[in-house]
Amino acid sequence: MSDAPLLRMEGISKAFGGAMALDRVDLSLQRGEVHALVGENGAGKSTLMKILTGAYHRDAGVVQLEGSEVDFDTPADAQGAGVCAVHQEIHLLSHRTVAENIYIGREPTRYGFIDWGRMNAQAAELLRGLGLDIDPEATVESLNTARQQMVAIARGVSLGARVLVLDEPTSSLSPREVSILYELVARLKANGTAIVYISHRFDELYAICDRVTVLRDGKLVATRAMAGLERLDLVCLMLGKSREALRDGVTGFGDHRDAGEAVADRPAVLRTEHVASGAKLHDVSFEVRPGEIVGLAGLLGSGRTETARAIFGADVRNGGTVFVHGESVNPRTPDDAIRMGVGFVSEDRKAEGIIPELSIRENLTLAALPTLTKFGVVSRVKQREIVERYMTRLGIKASSADQRIRELSGGNQQKVLLARWLCTDPKLLILDEPTRGIDIGAKGEIQRLVNELAKLGMGVLMISSEIEELTEGSTRVVVLRDGCSVAELTGAEISPQAIIRAMASDSPAASAVNATSPVS
Repeated sequence: MSDAPLLRMEGISKAFGGAMALDRVDLSLQRGEVHALVGENGAGKSTLMKILTGAYHRDAGVVQLEGSEVDFDTPADAQGAGVCAVHQEIHLLSHRTVAENIYIGREPTRYGFIDWGRMNAQAAELLRGLGLDIDPEATVESLNTARQQMVAIARGVSLGARVLVLDEPTSSLSPREVSILYELVARLKANGTAIVYISHRFDELYAICDRVTVLRDGKLVATRAMAGLERLDLVCLMLGKSREALRDGVTGFGDHRDAGEAVADRPAVLRTEHVASGAKLHDVSFEVRPGEIVGLAGLLGSGRTETARAIFGADVRNGGTVFVHGESVNPRTPDDAIRMGVGFVSEDRKAEGIIPELSIRENLTLAALPTLTKFGVVSRVKQREIVERYMTRLGIKASSADQRIRELSGGNQQKVLLARWLCTDPKLLILDEPTRGIDIGAKGEIQRLVNELAKLGMGVLMISSEIEELTEGSTRVVVLRDGCSVAELTGAEISPQAIIRAMASDSPAASAVNATSPVS
């Protein structure tokens, strides 16, 4: 690698509606380098790559390609300059052939007509050069996901890509297919292509990446060589935590983590055995007893939300067993789960929680409507009683119950969503990032409320990215990695270091994949 970078991004800033998505971020790529870009949700990875590939315009900063400043107006402009992206969602025309997809919009012609023979021959030569045994005349829909991914990459190479962005390229691939991707990345690297590799899977990063850039909350945290960087330190950089012990007493949970022994002999309200769902959830087992808060920990992409959605019937479960109060159940819809006594507060409050144009009253009683309705008519008296009770109990601050929920603060919106489920009298409450995006005062109030609910005998499954929240609020912590439950911590075992260590350690399955890979 030469010292002069192929690509340099300096001081990149971008704001949306006054909120800073990127704040003076730097990124540089060398020729023939595989550069990891990591960070949790909202870190700014996607925004930075959209600026690089012409989908967004930067507010400030400079982008240089081979020493010349560039400013792409569209993704087509970026592709014309040799900067291409292959996204997690594969954008190909399923009913067209491989060759057509590779050369779409650039088909070779003869006498004004597409020269099909030449196009198929060029595609075949390109695919052979990349070590891919794919028929250029096959339709894309006849290929499996891995081969479709390879075709998308081949299209980028055909555009003369000098910089290639691979966004979660293995999210739907089997271990064997991942090793094929590794081989292709090695070929591209040997040919001098610079690759930005976005993935939450540490095994992949350490297998094929040369350097890593870490973003957090829209800011550059560090750029380091992968060689010599311990996994534990990389996790600490991503989460903003140190190896040293964190100070105690920073949440509103108080002493709930000491409640484990008191509930140890109670029959589980929820038990999962080897639950699998879709392509991201493979083998998750744990249980939740009445009166305890079980924390679900893991990095982005570990399967936390997928676990919650599979239990709640929001996603199809294709493996394993779920028991509620000792009975095997198979909720096919959220309605089924609600009837079983399960409530679920989603991590995406705006998209999957509140209905912004409806009132607090309407939002709060949404899940309880079946019990408030007779012959298709909602009992306004019962509805008003429930709303007044929970607005008072949870301290929801509003001008009236008829105020539109979109006008409330994030903390008060979250309280309304909690109240929505409390009025259904659930036996199990699933909370996905219950304090994300709310101010510190409201955060403490919600944590104290969750603590109170557990003390009253409710079982709580709490997903959180905040180590302090898991450490202080959980009776037990179950750690997920790559769609599998890999550790369970109880009592004195629960510590920031133990949680981070479990999230960062090697997985046997991934290690087996790496052993077959030619790239080290």
